[in-house]
Amino acid sequence: MEHYAGIDVSLESASICVVDASGRVVREAKVASDPEALIVWFGGLEVSVTRIGLEAGPLSQWLYAGMRKAGLSVELLETRHVRNAFKTMPVKTDRTDARGIAQLMRLGWFRSVHCKSLPAQELRAILTARKLVQTKRHDLEMSIRGILRGFGLKVGQTTPRSFEARVRELIDGHATLLVVADALLSARAVLAEQLGKLQKRLVSLARQDTRARLLMSTPGVGVVVALTYAAIPHGSEARRPQAHISG
Repeated sequence: MEHYAGIDVSLESASICVVDASGRVVREAKVASDPEALIVWFGGLEVSVTRIGLEAGPLSQWLYAGMRKAGLSVELLETRHVRNAFKTMPVKTDRTDARGIAQLMRLGWFRSVHCKSLPAQELRAILTARKLVQTKRHDLEMSIRGILRGFGLKVGQTTPRSFEARVRELIDGHATLLVVADALLSARAVLAEQLGKLQKRLVSLARQDTRARLLMSTPGVGVVVALTYAAIPHGSEARRPQAHISG
């Protein structure tokens, strides 16, 4: 008899439910949200599992990759599709979600999504970090402008290079504003330095990526846009989401 499993993942633990072909619950457990813990648990089952369902989420790609590498037949499920299927549940808990996912796998009512490769995840992490640092630097500059404006001091139009000099020009002779500006400008300088390092890393990656180099040959397309597109799975690497219907 075939068996199917559903896993509901949270930060610390994962709830697992295994059902047979008739929908009867065979085993339930809660283990650590770690690939090794899940691999060991499924390895200790007395029955083989035909399909394992894992809802897409922050930890899911890491768990999915580890379980796939170990030879487990796991599917990464589209979150919206799973949530729509669970709308009729009167009570939602990790345990009931795991049971629901197991039933979806048994019936074939699920939609698989692509799991990004490790290099693609690493590239997305660098792009995300760059955007975060850039945003924080901008927030600091706007805060400095706002503080000085309260004293009738207007920074006006500046460039990234001329911003600090303009601020120091305006606060000359203001002891309190000097203390405030020193702290904020020092933080801005650190962010600018780290932003530059991340940008250099992205430039290096773009030079090594054929797709990015081709995209950057288009007027107006720079490193960030090219790598953002390159980080999206295309062609044979991507797997189009599709519904699986048993029968």
